[in-house]
Amino acid sequence: MPSPNCYDVTAWPVGDPVDDVGAVINSIIADIKARQTVADDDGRGKPGAVIYLPPGDYRLRTQVRIDVSFLRIEGSGHGFTSSSIRFNVPVDERPGLHELWPGGSRVLVDLPVAEDEAGGAAFLVERDGSPRISSVEFSSFCIDGLHFTSDGSGLDPENTYANGKTGIHVAGANDSFRINGMGFVYLEHAVTVHHADALSVHDNFIAECGNCIELRGWGQASKITDNLIGAGFKGHSIYAENHGGLLVTANNVFPRGASSVRFEGVTRSSLTNNRLHSFYPGMVVLARDSSENLIAANHFLRDREPWTPFDGVDNGLDDLFGLVSISGRNNSVIGNHFSEVLDRADVRPAGARPVIVRVADGGGNYLANNHVVALDVRSASGDSAYAAQVDALLATTAPGCLPVTTVLVAPGSVQNTILDSGADAEVDADRAANAVRATPGVGF
Repeated sequence: MPSPNCYDVTAWPVGDPVDDVGAVINSIIADIKARQTVADDDGRGKPGAVIYLPPGDYRLRTQVRIDVSFLRIEGSGHGFTSSSIRFNVPVDERPGLHELWPGGSRVLVDLPVAEDEAGGAAFLVERDGSPRISSVEFSSFCIDGLHFTSDGSGLDPENTYANGKTGIHVAGANDSFRINGMGFVYLEHAVTVHHADALSVHDNFIAECGNCIELRGWGQASKITDNLIGAGFKGHSIYAENHGGLLVTANNVFPRGASSVRFEGVTRSSLTNNRLHSFYPGMVVLARDSSENLIAANHFLRDREPWTPFDGVDNGLDDLFGLVSISGRNNSVIGNHFSEVLDRADVRPAGARPVIVRVADGGGNYLANNHVVALDVRSASGDSAYAAQVDALLATTAPGCLPVTTVLVAPGSVQNTILDSGADAEVDADRAANAVRATPGVGF
């Protein structure tokens, strides 16, 4: 017997999902609330529902407002394909492309311009009262912002990462949400969640968005795992504030984000076993007294932007900022691999020694067994995003080494321990205020 709690947007009698899937989903949610009214019926409650989007394109002209727990919205394919590559292909070459738009179960965000992130969200999750809204899931469909817009920078409007559109915005306290197997493209904010508890953001493809994953307000015991992520040069790939017990693991973070990971006021959390790639300094930033965090077994790659449309674009930081910047206490940076692969002519300020890990303030931080490879390369730009970047990734030879400062401890930071994370001349720290054991060189 078919369940009344399973809905297909293409079979629902109210509205047209191709023209406005937002209105259809809101009608379905209203039906769920009208039917599921009893909180306790001899141990039975409100089971929630599943809303299914078959493969196809669904324009969203009305914001979806979710205020029920136990709701799963699912499709049959995350549908990601690179809009950035398509928009930077010469117009006369576009007719030869196999496809022009993302596919799968695809929601086309076509909302009017809003004054804030919540107003520009395709899916807004918000409910007052107790208990917190729980177990809302988004799975296996694509949310496409369609186009970026001019921001006055002089860049091609499709390359600005700005359009005021958000994919999923969770505005209030929530528990056990899941965002799994989704695709997000061409949104200024892909996923923004406030006050998360036990959130799982797993196995998504979130790229060519101004900001990818933002955990705001405060939260605990959440995880960001196994995602493919890449933000724009003005935003963050992974951002979290005032969180405890956050697990960020096994993500592949693409370049061009202003930061790969930025923590502000985050404590007792783990950033482990990620592959992080950036065209700029400030890849990982621990700010606002982020303390007792573990950064371990990550692979960091910093190289130069190889794609012509973004040549000369950066995040405004120079190479003295550090690939990792720490403002906090008792953090551990252990067993990471750093590859700094730059033409020394591209180093800013000119003639400086790039900093790999910078301890800006705080104290009691522990850095051990980090390996730094710094190469002075002659890089070039290309018109093919794929070919230019792959060529840059696979090149491992260079005319020589690039002089770097592997660890810099600012004068105000004391009682840090730096072990085997750079030769003696590569570690810039007050030996009277910090414990330093340099990596031994050949012959020592």
